[in-house]
Amino acid sequence: MCGIYGITENNRQFIEKYIDICSHRGPDGRNIYNDDSVTLGHNLLSITDNPKVSQQPWKTPAGNILVYNGEIFNYFELLERYSAFVPTTTCDTELLAWGLDTYGLDFIDQIDSMHGFAYYNPNKKELVLSRDHAGIKPVFYAEIKQGLVFGSEIKGMLDIVPGSRNVDNLSLSLMTQIGINVSDHTFYSGIKKLLSGETIVYDIVNKRIKSKKRIYIKPTSNHNFQKEEFIFQVKKTIRMSAIGKRPMGVFLSGGLDSSLVAYELYQLLGSLNTFTNRINPNQSSPEDHNSDADAALKFAKQMGFNHREVVITPQVVEDCWERAIYHMEEPVYNPSMAMYCHTNKVLAEAGTIITMAGDMGDEILGGYPKYWKLKEKIATGELKDWNSLIDTWMNRIKRPIKVNVPHMSREEIKEYLISHLPQELFNPNDVINSYMSLDCITQVPEEFFSRNDRYGMAYGMEGRFPLATKSFMSYCLSIPSSFKIGKNKNDTKLLTKIAYRGLLPDVIINKPKTGWTCPMSYWIKHLRVLENFYKIRDKGISYIKEVETINEKTQVPVWQMKDWAKKYQMKFSIK
Repeated sequence: MCGIYGITENNRQFIEKYIDICSHRGPDGRNIYNDDSVTLGHNLLSITDNPKVSQQPWKTPAGNILVYNGEIFNYFELLERYSAFVPTTTCDTELLAWGLDTYGLDFIDQIDSMHGFAYYNPNKKELVLSRDHAGIKPVFYAEIKQGLVFGSEIKGMLDIVPGSRNVDNLSLSLMTQIGINVSDHTFYSGIKKLLSGETIVYDIVNKRIKSKKRIYIKPTSNHNFQKEEFIFQVKKTIRMSAIGKRPMGVFLSGGLDSSLVAYELYQLLGSLNTFTNRINPNQSSPEDHNSDADAALKFAKQMGFNHREVVITPQVVEDCWERAIYHMEEPVYNPSMAMYCHTNKVLAEAGTIITMAGDMGDEILGGYPKYWKLKEKIATGELKDWNSLIDTWMNRIKRPIKVNVPHMSREEIKEYLISHLPQELFNPNDVINSYMSLDCITQVPEEFFSRNDRYGMAYGMEGRFPLATKSFMSYCLSIPSSFKIGKNKNDTKLLTKIAYRGLLPDVIINKPKTGWTCPMSYWIKHLRVLENFYKIRDKGISYIKEVETINEKTQVPVWQMKDWAKKYQMKFSIK
C-alpha cells in the first residue's frame, strides 16, 4: 500500500519530513509535486505494476494531480465498461485519474475499492479528499492557517496543527463510555478523519470545505438467499480481491470467515501461506484461547496450506508493547494490540506483502450472538426505531473506562450519535440487519481496519478484506437477517454454514464463536508473569482511573491509554 500527504501551500520541506516519518508505508518510491497553492507527497508500495511506471503524484490527462493509496478491485470490469479508456500500464492509479477527469466525483460510485486519495484541480483551485465505502484506508486532515493539511497517518502533522496534543473531549467521551470513537474527530484536538465512504471538496482560495458526500451500504433486505448464488458471490469477491503480483498471506484465525477466504483463495491460487496465533501459556478455562488455533491447524493440514503458528508469549507482549502503541496512534478498547502488531511483523519477515483476512464477515453475515439476542428486544417492542437502535448499540461494552476529566454524559453521547450517524441505515422491516449495517460503518473501520492499516503498513504490507468489497456487502445486506440467524443462539452465520457444509470441514462449520484475545490478566493474576510489566505501568497520569480488579478488557485499555498519552505527550483538559 502507500502513503499520501499534502498541504495547501508551497512547502516541500514539510512534506519531505512527513514522508520520512511515514516511510514504512511505501519502500518502493517517493515523490513530491508542488506549485504555489499545494504540495502533495506520496510514498509507494507497488502491488500491480513496475514501480518505475506507477510513481506518484500522478498527472492526469486533464492536467490535474492525484495521490492515491488503494486498490480498485473491479479494475478489469471497469476496463470492459469504459472502452474510451485506453491504459498504458496495469496500474489502477491511471484508471482512477482518467475516471475522475471524465466523470468527476460520480466515478467514485463506480469503483469497488479500498482507497484514500487526494485529487487536485489547479484551474479550479480545489482539492478533493476521499475514503472508501468501508473505511479500510485512512485519511486524516486539519484546517489550519495555511489552509488544509492531510495525510495517511496522524503523527506527521502533529507539529503543524496548533493544540493537537490536547486530548479531544468528544473522542475521549466516546471511547471511555462506549469503547469506540465513531465521530469524525481524532484524539488529537483539531485533527479529523474522513469517515468511511466520505469525500470532501476543499476550496483552496477561500480556505473552506465547500461540499461533502458519503457512500454507505444500506440494508435493503429485499433478496432471498440461494446457496448457489452465495457461493458465486463469494468466489467473485475473492477473485476480485486477489489482484496483484506480490506474495500473499492469510490471517487464518480458525473462525468461519477467515477459513472461507482461505478455502476460496486456495482454489484460485493452488497454494497458500496461512498464519495463526497460538497463546503460550494458554488459559483453558473459562475460554480456551487456543481453540481457534487448534481448529485452524486441523483445517490447514487437511487443505495442504503452508501453515505457520505465531506464538504469543508474555515476553512477546512486553517487547512489542511500546511499538504497538506508537504505530496505532490512538487509544483503543482492546487488550490484544501488542499481539496484533507482533503478528504483522512475523508475516512481513516471512516475505508477505499482501495480507488477507475475513473481517466484515460477522457484521454482514450475522456472526455475533448479540444479533441473535436482539430478537427478544424486537419482540417486546423495546427495539423499534432509530433512537432505540442507537440506545441499544451504545451498550456494546460492560466496563467503561473511568476518567477524572470533564466528559460528555451518556445522554449527550446518545444525542450526538442519533444526529450524526446516518439514519438511512435504519430499515424498520429488518432491525437486525440495520444493527449490522451500523456495525459496518462504526465497529469495523474503527476497530479492525484501523489496526490492520497501522500494523500492516508499519511493516510495509497491504491488508485486504474480500468480504468488505462494495459488491459483496451490498449483496449480503440485501438478504434478510432471518436467513442468517436461526432459533438458537449458536444458529448464526447460516448463509455460510449452509452453502459451505461439505466444502469446509465440520471443525470449522460447527465451531462456536470465540474471541481473539491475549490473556494478559490471566498471566498476571494466576501465573505471576508480567509482574514487572504490571508494576511499572505509569501511575503518574491521574486523569485515567486504575480499576480495582485486573481484567484485560478494562485494565489493559487503561494502560494503553496512559502509555499513549505519555508517548505522544498528550494533555488532558482540566476544568
